[in-house]
Amino acid sequence: MKFVRSLLGLAALAAGTLQAQQASRTEPVAGLRGNSTGFHALVGARVVTAPGQVLDNATIVIRNGVVTAVGAGAAAPAGARVWDLKGLTVYPGFIDAHADLGGDAPQQGGDVGPTHWNPQVRAWFSTTANLKDDSTRRIALRSLGFGAALAVPRQGLFRGTASVVNLSDAGVRERVLRPDLAQSVGFQRSFALGGMYPNSTMGTTALMKQTLLDAEWYIRAWGAYETSGRSILPPETSEALAALGKAVKGQQPVVFQTDSEEEYLRAYKIASEYKLTPWFRGSGQEYRLVDVLKGRTQPLIVPLAFPDAPNVANPEAASNASLADLRHWYLAPTNPAQLAANNIPFALTADGLSSLNQFFPNLRVAVARGLAPDKALAALTTVPAQWLGIERTHGTIAVGKAANLVVSEGDLFTEEGAIRDVWVQGTRFGVTRPPQVDPRGTWTITSEDQGTFKSATLRLEGPLNRIRGTIEMPSRRPVNLTGVRVIAETGRLEATFNGEQLGLEGAVLLSGAVRDNEFYGWMSLPTGTDATYKGTRTEPFQGPARGAVAVKVPKIDLPFIRPSMEFGRTSQPEQPAALVVRNATVWTQGAQGKLENADLLVQAGKIVKVGQKLAAPKGAVEIDATGKHLTPGLIDPHTHGGVSSINESGFAIVPEVQMGDVITHNNIWFYRQLAGGLTTTMIKHGSANPIGGENVFVKTRWGSLPDEYKITNAPRTVKFALGENPKRSPTRYPNTRMGVQEIIRDHFLAARDYEKEWKAWEKTKTGLPPRRDLRMEALLDILNQKLLVSSHGYRADEFLALVRLAEEFGFRIQTLQHGVEAYKIADELKKSGVAAVVWSDWGAFKMEAYDATSFNARLLLEAGVVTSLHSDDNEISTRMNWEAGKLLRSGVNEIDALSTVTLNAAKAVAIDSRIGSLEAGKDADFVIWNGNPLSQFTKAEQTWVDGRRYFSLDEDKTLREEVARQRAQLIQAILAAAPADAPAAGAPARGRGQGGN
Repeated sequence: MKFVRSLLGLAALAAGTLQAQQASRTEPVAGLRGNSTGFHALVGARVVTAPGQVLDNATIVIRNGVVTAVGAGAAAPAGARVWDLKGLTVYPGFIDAHADLGGDAPQQGGDVGPTHWNPQVRAWFSTTANLKDDSTRRIALRSLGFGAALAVPRQGLFRGTASVVNLSDAGVRERVLRPDLAQSVGFQRSFALGGMYPNSTMGTTALMKQTLLDAEWYIRAWGAYETSGRSILPPETSEALAALGKAVKGQQPVVFQTDSEEEYLRAYKIASEYKLTPWFRGSGQEYRLVDVLKGRTQPLIVPLAFPDAPNVANPEAASNASLADLRHWYLAPTNPAQLAANNIPFALTADGLSSLNQFFPNLRVAVARGLAPDKALAALTTVPAQWLGIERTHGTIAVGKAANLVVSEGDLFTEEGAIRDVWVQGTRFGVTRPPQVDPRGTWTITSEDQGTFKSATLRLEGPLNRIRGTIEMPSRRPVNLTGVRVIAETGRLEATFNGEQLGLEGAVLLSGAVRDNEFYGWMSLPTGTDATYKGTRTEPFQGPARGAVAVKVPKIDLPFIRPSMEFGRTSQPEQPAALVVRNATVWTQGAQGKLENADLLVQAGKIVKVGQKLAAPKGAVEIDATGKHLTPGLIDPHTHGGVSSINESGFAIVPEVQMGDVITHNNIWFYRQLAGGLTTTMIKHGSANPIGGENVFVKTRWGSLPDEYKITNAPRTVKFALGENPKRSPTRYPNTRMGVQEIIRDHFLAARDYEKEWKAWEKTKTGLPPRRDLRMEALLDILNQKLLVSSHGYRADEFLALVRLAEEFGFRIQTLQHGVEAYKIADELKKSGVAAVVWSDWGAFKMEAYDATSFNARLLLEAGVVTSLHSDDNEISTRMNWEAGKLLRSGVNEIDALSTVTLNAAKAVAIDSRIGSLEAGKDADFVIWNGNPLSQFTKAEQTWVDGRRYFSLDEDKTLREEVARQRAQLIQAILAAAPADAPAAGAPARGRGQGGN
């Protein structure tokens, strides 16, 4: 009775809705109005009204696109078109919170109008104003059960506004649910848009920062113009900056598309720094950041794109599969389940799949690997509805909500599930028709025709919409059927199989009709002849029970490690409150020199004292280093590893880009550097620019997140480059050595002008406010000696030219890097206070490095120049003690040689107050060696950073055993998950389906 009263009570509402729809349409009807009924009753279904809420034998009444009644055990109201859904299940329509519907391709010739100087900034683009999506994509997404989606533009870095639309076939004016809801941003530039800058990850980040600052300035500048009564000239017009106004005020969400765990961290940092309201389309790697994501509530939209299994088809292939790839194959399908288990809110999206056909198989694998079906449904309905602000009309099946429904045969989260229909705002779209027959089971089929079999066994199994099977001749191995399908309209079965076992070259096409337990039809043979057959079902199909998903991946207990690769750590090493290393040969590299049978006392990560027979606090950790050597942690002041990109060559002058923005913790070289005793490195911008980006100091804190590698409050340095490298870009000025000097000079003059403009405005506060320019600010920091110059260069003459330029503008050059001709100007370097960072013995690998000598470092040291060695190479950075040892053959003594990779290296980059020697008050970065550190036969037994042991040979052995254990388990899991027709050894493994689908 309650259901009937609901129907009567809502009749007036339904009529009012119809009138309102007619009254709200602006387009006149051409000819006669359409008269199709908008009054439907779906009866007899199992209705999942919301996650965890189910009605059996229920009826849903729809009028004019809206649900007017829903309840159990009720008859259809008079006048409604009745749909008998007995045996079927109805779910709320799905919502994709990050959908690519197309329609944003750049026009030929590029964008026009006052948009933005950089073609990658398309914040002005509106998916509402340009809603002309790809009908093929819309239909494909709708066929998966999606009735609404956030249509997200995909071109450029700032991509424009995303709009919520329904996925019906109505006109575009009737499909927009929430226009221009959010700005869309991505880290991958679109080459179709053109533009030289940025062409690196750090350049992309710098452009994002500058654009957000410009958007804030744009608001102030136009406000000043209007406040002045338009008595001054207006600022420039930029549709892109205007479009970002609400976003920089925090009034409009910004959806960051992130394609890796590092990109998520970068996006979050940008959003926090600029006070944005961020949403994130994830990468599927969020399981690696569960500890970071706990407690965060920003919308996280997770793709179901799982990787293919690594190739382990033979021992050689298996040995080449990295642990990182093996772990990701196994763990990626657990990503949604891990988020749910840690109460991290998320929505699921079909975005990111190479084919939309993967959506349901991958969704079912995610459920089978631990995601509760109710959580999966919520991630497709109620969660995105709330985030998109349409929860009052979408996300559940309830009175007054849009009639967005998914009608399925069976449970959609199991293998048996198949979508029958999708309803979008009361309009039904057919997806599949039910097969008229069920051919599954075991059949004995016979044929009397020549060239075929007399008898064979045919086995058919799997879901009706995805049947698979084999055919087997007596005393032969089974042959897999391919392309098996039941044609719904006719009830016929079609399949193909390899005719090799019949002595035929080619495929056999099989087609037949099923009636109860009889099967008859014909085969088309590769010889061009046909053969008839008939069959009898001998065994019924015994498949998995409904509600189950067949997954062959064995359960493996994989520990959480960071990074998720070889030698990853389960946690950061402990820092003892007090630590003493005893009886070592201590190379202090400080005033105490080299001490025999000495001790090192460390407390709270700092060196307290070095000496003999030191008293240690109670409970201190003691290490017996008898017969060992103890040195400061090694320092490499010039590397390029551990970052996502090295050069930003789009512009010649780019000091605004920062290497610290693109550190990646998924870098095995950090661990290898630890194994070689390296504790500190300066990661530098490349040499493609006269003035490159800001460098970053890191400590090799293996197992940390990117920002945790950085040395806080370290000196700031910037990369300059002289010589061949910065001038050899054919499409960019400069292309001569003179041009290199001149463009540096011109930008310094521009920076001084920028400084004057700011000072003039700050005095009067009249006129248009100047904008913050990150490039100009970095140049001013160079001129004001807040950003120290570290210059790449080979030849003596061009470095002297840079020294003269520094004298002209009053800035300081901290180091000359590479400097193969530095020995020629040793006195000038000493006089200018410039340190030399050189190779031990590199030279003659190109013309400007031709005049090199292996005595370079010795000559510089003898001239009193602070001299350090560097690697400029990942491999060499793992054995910097060898590089120092090479200097012995040039006559450098042991202490001075080791200083080139310890104290002198720290002095060269102005960080010697904290590291470089074993002296009281400095960071407890030290290495215990099993012999003289300058010998190539010596190994680093332990490497400590900040009083934490990040490497030891004993732990390394344990980690290698753990790597081998995990690899063996994962390889066996891939082999177990491979289908029966797995490829022969040497071919790519097909372990995708159930394990890493």
